[in-house]
Formats: sequence, C-alpha cells, structure tokens
Amino acid sequence: MDCIEIRELEVYCHHGVLKEENVLGQKFLVSIILYTDTKMAGVSDDLEQSVDYAKVSYFVKERMEEKNFKLIEAAAEYVAEKVLLSFPLIQRIQVEIKKPWAPILLPLETVSVTIERGWTKVYLSIGSNMGNREEHLQTALQRLQRERTIRGIRVSDWIETEPYGYLEQASFLNAAVELETIESPDSLLKILQKIETEGGRERTIHWGPRTIDLDIVLFGDVIMQTETLTIPHREMHLREFVLRPLAQLAPWVSHPVYHKTVSELWEQMSQNNTKGRNEKDD
Repeated sequence: MDCIEIRELEVYCHHGVLKEENVLGQKFLVSIILYTDTKMAGVSDDLEQSVDYAKVSYFVKERMEEKNFKLIEAAAEYVAEKVLLSFPLIQRIQVEIKKPWAPILLPLETVSVTIERGWTKVYLSIGSNMGNREEHLQTALQRLQRERTIRGIRVSDWIETEPYGYLEQASFLNAAVELETIESPDSLLKILQKIETEGGRERTIHWGPRTIDLDIVLFGDVIMQTETLTIPHREMHLREFVLRPLAQLAPWVSHPVYHKTVSELWEQMSQNNTKGRNEKDD
C-alpha cells in the first residue's frame, strides 16, 4: 500500500511517570507513516483525493497535548486511534514516539515506542432462534453500528436453518456480517459478548437456543487459538448457516488455513451434503 510519512514532528507536552515530567513537560518527536491509496490523488492532482499531511500534523500535535499519559505507549495508542477515526482515507498507521530527554541518569540519544494499527476486514456469523428473531438480529446490528471503532457494515440476506448440535429447539434465522474495525480480535470479542448479554443471551445449554449469537468467523488473515477465541472459526467450513450467507456476501474471501475461497468451501460442502443424501436414499 502507498504511504505518506511525517518524520520527527516536535511536540512539547507533559507525558511521563515522574511528577517533574508532568509539571515541567518536555520535548517529544513523533513520526507517523500513513498507509493509504494515493492513486486517485496522483492522477487528479487534487488534494481532496489524498490525505492532507499538514492537517494530520496539526491534529497529532493537538492530540499529544490534550491529555497527559504516564507511558509513551499509551500516548502512541491514543494518537493512532484518533487519526484512524478522523481521517477515513487512512487504512493503517505506524506511530513512533521518541523521548529525547528520558530521565534515567544514563547517556542515551532517545527512548522510543513504535506501534502499527489499522482497519481490518472482519466477517461475523449472526443468528437467533428465540422470540422475534429478526428483531433480535436488527437490534444487535444497530448496536454494532453505534460502536465508533467499527465501520462499513454490510449484511447478507436472512436465511432459515435447522439447529446444529442440540436439535431439540426451534430453527434459526442467520446472516453473515462484514465490517471493518480497529479493534483487536480479543477486544472485538468483548464487544460482541456485551451485545449478546444486552440482547438477553443466556449460556445454559451448549449449542442451545439463544436470543442472539454473534461469532467471529474471519478476522483478516489472522490465525490464532486461545482459551477464549479461535480464528478462523474452527467449524465454519462445516456449517451451512455460516457458509451460505457468507458465500453471498464475500464469495472471493480466502480461508487463511485451507487456502480456499468461501465460494469453494460452500460448493464443496453442498456437494458433500448432496452425496450424503443420495447415499442415504440408496
């Protein structure tokens, strides 16, 4: 991706653990790399098609000055998030904050922290099989839209599917959701779990009935497994209620483990299901 670089912007502010740093202040050097598509600006020679680095520079200076942080790590996170939320053309950002006068009583040039953050394309599976199912789904989507760190929400058609795992329950209304977020996978999971709780979800029966179910299916090209989260979703390639709406919304997206597109996975699953039904009939 193309980038615009701003190197060692001088800012005088009051970040630091020591009281003297908070009171007297000191100089910081901020360098940022803005990842964006400059093609349209290059062709049109129009500043409106690009990121105005002067505006970004003044914006970063103001963000560095408006709050005091003990750690430059916190200052870097704050600057990165504010820039990403305020300049829509910036897809990713790298922020480096240098502290030339770090008070450690040893000769050094600078201490610095560098982070990189950005918007990531994410796909969710959403479902409900209790009460007014569509109302539960619409309410959950509205809550997602209110999250400032989430944008670009698109939703597939609703589909009705039979329950999976625990069969003694009503059929589900399902959909796939596409969005972009600057949250980490774990942070996004907490947001989704909060929406589920607010929607009345109770986790009493594994694979049991629920007012609202929100699962992360794909998170960019992330591959991870922890006690609380597995990405890609470990059984997405086996579940009709995941693949069918996802194939409508993003058929070209590739599974980072199986290296097949969603469309290919859905076709493979459909063929296996047809084969299984034919063998059962025979």
